[in-house]
Amino acid sequence: METRELRYFVAVAEELHFGRAAQRLGMAQPPLSRAISQLERRLGVVLLERTHRSVSLTEAGAVLLHEGRTALDAVEAAEQRVRRVAEGRAGIVLATKAGASSELLAKLLHAYSAEPGAVQVEVLLCGPGEQVGLLRTGRADVAVLHHPFDDTAGLDVEELHTEGQVAVLPAGHPLTVRTDLRLGDLADVPELPLPRWPGPDGTVPPGAGPEVQSHAQLLQLISLGRTLMLAPDSFRSQLRDDLVAVPVVDAPQVTTVIAWPPHSRSRAVADLVRVALRL
Repeated sequence: METRELRYFVAVAEELHFGRAAQRLGMAQPPLSRAISQLERRLGVVLLERTHRSVSLTEAGAVLLHEGRTALDAVEAAEQRVRRVAEGRAGIVLATKAGASSELLAKLLHAYSAEPGAVQVEVLLCGPGEQVGLLRTGRADVAVLHHPFDDTAGLDVEELHTEGQVAVLPAGHPLTVRTDLRLGDLADVPELPLPRWPGPDGTVPPGAGPEVQSHAQLLQLISLGRTLMLAPDSFRSQLRDDLVAVPVVDAPQVTTVIAWPPHSRSRAVADLVRVALRL
């Protein structure tokens, strides 16, 4: 299969509409339909069930959608890494969520810098869930992720640390006098609705909570008494005077992992992972 065919199929499979897929690809609908039909004939399978009113994926089509996304991510990753080398940008890029695992990250970068043959590590701070996309598209070489929130399917990972979670609340709120909380306690706090982050497509889910674009913005909104957040227990080390952290005893534990693409052959990434495990 050619990457062009995969791009065509993935667009149709995601849109489930030939017209919208053609518009997304910047092409006319008839050649797109012909290309998908030719792909089905060559593979000898039906990928899409078509009626006059709808398009749906067959079981084989669902498999190709998953594999096609992975293949296209790998192609984009190769292009990104080649460009970085051609532009003379040595070193590796580490992606991490802003405000997460800051103490661990500082120790890791300090310890790695003392290693023989250490290269420059560019730290790319991003929003929730963005690290995985940066890894898959080659804009990052390695990432710090957190189970169960980040999807690590198809990546190589090593576990670094497991901890509980705390509720981060504005100082002076009645819940801050409690020694611990439960998730049910946080579900009914109308004056502190949960924040709403943009999804991968940029849209913000409906809800009463404030729209949030960055970690700094979220902390400011919490201090103003507009929302709250759940965070790993290690976040306590970053608390400001106007914020209070209270343990949430029934919240799922968070496992910090270091992740990298399985096809990576970077000695620098291997060395960084080794140092992370040692720490």
